[in-house]
Amino acid sequence: MVASLARPGGNVTGFSLLSVELTPKWLELVSELVPWAGVIALLVNPNNPQTEGVVRDVQEAARAKRVELPVLKAGVDSEIDAAFASLVQQQAGALVVQADAFFTSRREKLVALAARDGVPAIYALREFTAAGGLISYGSSLTATYRQAGIYAGRILEGAKPADLPVQQPTTFELVVNLKTANALGLTVPPSILARATEVIE
Repeated sequence: MVASLARPGGNVTGFSLLSVELTPKWLELVSELVPWAGVIALLVNPNNPQTEGVVRDVQEAARAKRVELPVLKAGVDSEIDAAFASLVQQQAGALVVQADAFFTSRREKLVALAARDGVPAIYALREFTAAGGLISYGSSLTATYRQAGIYAGRILEGAKPADLPVQQPTTFELVVNLKTANALGLTVPPSILARATEVIE
C-alpha cells in the first residue's frame, strides 16, 4: 500500500499494529501460562489476506515448542461455534486467536465460549481481556487512535499523507485477567505477572 514506511508516497499513510509479527509471541506466552498443553489451537479468519502468513509463523513457533497446532477457521458467525466444538474434540489445552476485525467485533462471544469450554485463550487486544478473556498482548488501540487523530488534524491543516511516515506502535500491553485465571484453575506464573502492564482482578 505504501512505497516505504518512512516515505509512503501516493495519497496514503497510516498505522501498523504489528499484529502478524506478534502472533508467534502469543503462542509462547500461552504455552508459558499453560506449560502442560500439548495441543494449542489457532483460530483464524480464512477471509483475512494475512492469515496464510500468520498460520505459517505460528506453525513454526509450535514446532519449536513441540506442541500440536490444529488450525481452526471461522469467517462467519456459525463457523465460530463449529471451531469451538472442534477445539473441544481435539482436546486443545489452549487457544491463540488471530488479530482480526471479525474476531474483535465478536470478542464477547469468543470470551464466553472460551470460558464455557474452560480453554485458556490469548488475544491481540486489551479489549478482549477487559471483556473477561484470560490474557492479551499487543499494541495499544487507545494510543494508536490518539495518534491517528493527530495525523487527521495534520492532514486537515494541509500536510500531505505521502510525507507522513507510517507509524509503528511504541506502546504494547500485556494484560492478564486474574479473575478468569482463577475460574480456569490457573496460577499465573510470576514471570508473566512481572511483565504485565495491567492485571485485572
